[in-house]
Amino acid sequence: MPAKIHPVLTVFIILGAIVLFLGIITIAFNLFFKSPDLSISNKIGVIHIEGIISDPEPVLSQLVEFRDDRRIKAIILRIDSPGGGVGASQEIYSEVRKTNRTKKVIVSLGGTAASGGYYIASAGDKIVASPGTLTGSIGVIMEFIQIQELFKKIGVNLEVLKSGEYKDIGSPYRELTEKDRGLLIDLISDIQEQFINAVAKGRNMPVEKVREIADGRILTGAMAKDLGLVDQLGNFRDAVDLAKNMAGIKGEADLVLPKKKGIRIWDLIFQQATKAINSAVNDNLTPQIEYRWSGPY
Repeated sequence: MPAKIHPVLTVFIILGAIVLFLGIITIAFNLFFKSPDLSISNKIGVIHIEGIISDPEPVLSQLVEFRDDRRIKAIILRIDSPGGGVGASQEIYSEVRKTNRTKKVIVSLGGTAASGGYYIASAGDKIVASPGTLTGSIGVIMEFIQIQELFKKIGVNLEVLKSGEYKDIGSPYRELTEKDRGLLIDLISDIQEQFINAVAKGRNMPVEKVREIADGRILTGAMAKDLGLVDQLGNFRDAVDLAKNMAGIKGEADLVLPKKKGIRIWDLIFQQATKAINSAVNDNLTPQIEYRWSGPY
């Protein structure tokens, strides 16, 4: 007569069988379902940079979002901008450089991608432009407005107490002295060298070759390609195809936009009003040092 199995042992045998079964199911799921989602993903992130470059934070956040998302296999930067702030352009350039250490970043130039717009583009792995895209304009600009003559006409006198000779340099209430001009030219030259070196590094070009064309000249996409500033002539779809090839994506690509953050309508109105006021004051009265093309945009 066969020996009876102890009830406790029976329970352990059943539990062991269940654990083994669940383990096999988990392994099978990882092999056949989870892996394709990560390694055979066809997602390409698309980030738009449009208009004057001033606040870099939205673009920085979007780059980090796509960089950390393992489902995103490549990123396309679509730039349509005449440039803008020096600091903002440099911050985005730096984040693009960090991003393309782990993921391919392809830059698609729109109608205009000049000065600061090109500064950012030069950080990408590849640049695609239309033949008629307006780009280049490698240079720095600083603009002032002078209103001291207007003050004289309306009988307004302004007294300025300052801690040093150059504390009010660029003030709209007085003319520049020759020493002021010399100091500002040195400042502009230093920022220009930063632009030249960034393009040379991003495009893997000799510094002297970049310096030869870093006189602020505007270029078409076709001219930029001949000079080595652009890799390929084409449109946005061509940039998508290039991104697919570089990321090893087969078939159609799934283009993904950054997640939109929810915002209340009154907060949006307040933000836009504040931005408009600050822009009106700063653009007209505060000297601006920019990587910006001043032509029609």
